[in-house]
Amino acid sequence: MDPVSVGLLAALAGGAGGEMGRQAWTRLSALVRLPFRRGEDTAAVTGVSSGEAELAALAQAPADAARAQALSTALAVRAVLDTDFHAGLQQWQEQAKLVRTGDGDVDNTISGGTQHGPVLQGRDFSGLSFTTNPPPAETGTDAPSAQS
Repeated sequence: MDPVSVGLLAALAGGAGGEMGRQAWTRLSALVRLPFRRGEDTAAVTGVSSGEAELAALAQAPADAARAQALSTALAVRAVLDTDFHAGLQQWQEQAKLVRTGDGDVDNTISGGTQHGPVLQGRDFSGLSFTTNPPPAETGTDAPSAQS
């Protein structure tokens, strides 16, 4: 299972994604608060966080990347030790991917005068190639006149 994106956790904690984002954060909070069910082989493991403290800390300071990383780590560790939590977290991640958090937005700006050639603006391009003509020759006022 892939770790939960630190950017996604921070964005959801900060209120990104509108109503869908709020619902995703609420579902994650409910999931984290479920009882921690360790398997028989991990019964001796102590000191492992359920993720509740990290969730609360991130909710208080959503812009803190270290808190988001701590929550992501706590979720990953718990998912390894708790098979029910693992399944729930995997389902949550699939639903959370649908939330538009603004992560990856594109803001392109072109400045500095005349642009010669095509300009491509966007995000996540791959396998593209372009062939263009050279820019037109500059015509200045010092060029001799064709009139006689």
